[in-house]
Amino acid sequence: MTSVQDILNLIQTFAPLETAEEWDNVGLLVGRRDKEVRKVLVALDPFLHVIREAETWGADLVLVHHPLMFDCKTVTPDTVIGQCIRELVLSDISEISLHTNLDRAQGGVNDCLAKAVGLQNIDFLSVDGVDRNGREYGYCRVGNVPEQSLEDYALQVKQALGCESVRVVSAEKPVRRVAVGSGSCAKFAEAVAAAGCDTYVTGDEKYSNFQEARDLGLNVIDAGHFYTENVACPALKEALEKAFPALEVRISETHRDMIRFL
Repeated sequence: MTSVQDILNLIQTFAPLETAEEWDNVGLLVGRRDKEVRKVLVALDPFLHVIREAETWGADLVLVHHPLMFDCKTVTPDTVIGQCIRELVLSDISEISLHTNLDRAQGGVNDCLAKAVGLQNIDFLSVDGVDRNGREYGYCRVGNVPEQSLEDYALQVKQALGCESVRVVSAEKPVRRVAVGSGSCAKFAEAVAAAGCDTYVTGDEKYSNFQEARDLGLNVIDAGHFYTENVACPALKEALEKAFPALEVRISETHRDMIRFL
């Protein structure tokens, strides 16, 4: 039998919960540690349609990246979070979130992103610490790609991540040395430039972030929050299946980027 606690124990081997930021909310957020798990649904977000997909499929656990709640004080059907928690509890489905601990982990979100967009000789931009398993962790990754134009590389990123579109700002230089920072990593632009990178692949850039990065001499490719993080879902599925061969693990078939471009 595989329990929720068994899966939490596995997580501690590759993305220890204590490596998450202090403000974050990771680990088992809803459910029972002793619950038997036969089916796991993996998704980026714990949205209501994901939970209902889990109910329909008969999942025992939903494993997601983004936390269901941060500062929830009440659980009522008057709020979306309350509805989600209520559905999970009534269906006896547990929910585990892996957020900044997975962003920073070796083999986590940013390593998956770096590999997806073709980086070679991948390394940390900077190291935040060493986890309980003796492995370094940190956010952004840097690596090399064959020299090419920004337009060509942006189209490669778009295809690799399955984006509907990417937003691009040019610093008028070719692409050779690339940094990636999944989700909301605009704050690392100065460090990326200082590391000798010419291009930064990330998501959630604001207008002022684009301006700052360009003035720092960086090309920027914004592939969106969803696409720069959803790349980790197959890796989570693979880790679960390798550790627990009897489990049925599925990546959500209903969850997509909520943003559309007309």
